[in-house]
Amino acid sequence: MFQNVIVRRPCKAMIQGITSAPELGAPDYELALKQHDAYIEALSSCGVKVTILPALEEFPDSCFVEDPAVLTEKCAIITNPGAPSRTQETIAMIPVIKEFYKEEQIEYIKAPGTLEGGDVMMVGNHFYVGRSARTNEEGIGQFIAILNKYGYTGSEVPLDEVLHLKTGVNYIENNNMLVSGEFVSKSDFAAFNKIIVPEEEAYGANCIWVNGTVIVPKGYPAVHDAVLKAGYQTILVDTSEYRKLDGGLSCLSLRF
Repeated sequence: MFQNVIVRRPCKAMIQGITSAPELGAPDYELALKQHDAYIEALSSCGVKVTILPALEEFPDSCFVEDPAVLTEKCAIITNPGAPSRTQETIAMIPVIKEFYKEEQIEYIKAPGTLEGGDVMMVGNHFYVGRSARTNEEGIGQFIAILNKYGYTGSEVPLDEVLHLKTGVNYIENNNMLVSGEFVSKSDFAAFNKIIVPEEEAYGANCIWVNGTVIVPKGYPAVHDAVLKAGYQTILVDTSEYRKLDGGLSCLSLRF
């Protein structure tokens, strides 16, 4: 069960954020704010305390607070984002993390290793780590060594098509996993009950489990129906403006 969630308000500069889908257009900042409000409300309704960080205008992508850190019960790991424009976001995150973790519980991924939190999926005491354009082999090696120090395990999952691991696969507890695209047939996830997301709703695979409720992106009815059929309570949240920046529900919070 999660007790805390950290989010960061989107900044006006988000319209200049990184995107692989310019055809979707620039985000509407005012609408993004309203969607962020609804996101915070959904999280709060799941029984967590939400810490809301102020916008950082110097970092257009800083609302995607999941990437600069990975938080576990035993330790916090400050990452080293692979996108050059995002590496300094960790500096702003460190004092926030120190409010929740002791100094000796905070670990760091160091160059030349790179790692972004969007490539990390926690399943119990095991962490799947995507090797992507943003997370490299050295970063994964450092990350797994840190995990082992605290009694956790980790394994690498090479990515071929998507930006981050959780772009296409997300664990929603109870041995259930939402999978799309290249993850449908990956042997790494053979032991799980796979909820297969249709190709036309691939973005909808990025759902998040919060204390028994699954928050689902609005506009993906097949995904929503599948999660309901799996027995979960759900909350729909519109993330259309964040999709324009390759972001989704998991990217917008640190849950621990």
